[in-house]
Amino acid sequence: MAVLPGTGKRVAFYAPMKPPHHPVPSGDREIARNLIDLMSSSGAEVQLVSDIRTYDKHGDTELQSNLRSQAAIESSRLIEQMQEADLWVTYHNYYKAPDLIGPVVAHARGIPYVQIESTRAKKRLTGGWEHFAKAAHAAADAAAAIFYFTEQDRFALERDRFGNQTVAPLPPFLPLSALPAASSLDGPMLVAGMMRAGDKLASYSIIAETLAHLPGDWRLDIAGDGPARPEIEALMSPFSDRVRFLGQLSRAELAKAYENASLFLWPGVNEAFGMVFLEAQAHGLPIVAQDRPGVRDVLLPGHYPAAEEGGEALASFAGQLLANRSLRTQTALKARTHIANRHLAPAAAKRFWDTVLPLMEPSE
Repeated sequence: MAVLPGTGKRVAFYAPMKPPHHPVPSGDREIARNLIDLMSSSGAEVQLVSDIRTYDKHGDTELQSNLRSQAAIESSRLIEQMQEADLWVTYHNYYKAPDLIGPVVAHARGIPYVQIESTRAKKRLTGGWEHFAKAAHAAADAAAAIFYFTEQDRFALERDRFGNQTVAPLPPFLPLSALPAASSLDGPMLVAGMMRAGDKLASYSIIAETLAHLPGDWRLDIAGDGPARPEIEALMSPFSDRVRFLGQLSRAELAKAYENASLFLWPGVNEAFGMVFLEAQAHGLPIVAQDRPGVRDVLLPGHYPAAEEGGEALASFAGQLLANRSLRTQTALKARTHIANRHLAPAAAKRFWDTVLPLMEPSE
């Protein structure tokens, strides 16, 4: 049996934006959990070393000062009390949630410090987040390696690369070693998204516009719940006899919804990339989405409607797929191959360890 690449390695893990055990579901929490699973399943011993959130949503300088004080106390504690580690990994360092702990502790303990999904935002170096943005840049400078999920992130990381720092791709991945069951491609269209104000509600608004232009005898299931549900129900009221609200689903229930759908519909307004796109394609669902930064990094390569074309273009795209079973089947096969080759855990683990293992070797 081959030895797993992380066998015997001890990893200190920290997520300043949101710890993986946070009670509120989100893409950030899901990715943090997936990263821990990825390293653990590769043979490493992963220790969640802190659950302090350094998140400032509104650019509140007083809150930032308080968070700095908490981070300083936590850093001192970890320097003295943290278990032995060979590597520090921080997930999601950016101007609203800088890593104020990892660089300090990793330096004091003499271990490599790396980041996954770090953002450099020069336009935030003035204004309410000025001090936090500078701290996020300093933390990024301290990293021996930074992994990026999308091409949108890569540009700024390479532009502001510090010294001989490694900037490496880590395409978003599902915590699976094999593909799940394939969809029948014969059921209703499927939407899966949290119901909250802002970008999610904007995506639902585009979906309503899409449905208004969509011909034929279509049906749509919507998986998800949240505080904006009344507004979303109102958006869907003109189509009430053809739209079904499934509510918040468990992982197993959502998998069944993917298996029973004909295609997956989600515009992807301001999504970093969208885990649901990976999940849907793993089941073989054709994706009806807009061509947006981040989103395009995880979609099967092809032509998708531009955001400025609105719901009418999405309706045309969806209509072609709904009317052509052969096209759906061909797209499904390509989507599953795309996910298997690029977005499952084995490929992600190889990319991660190929980059970090050399950093952990003793310097001569």
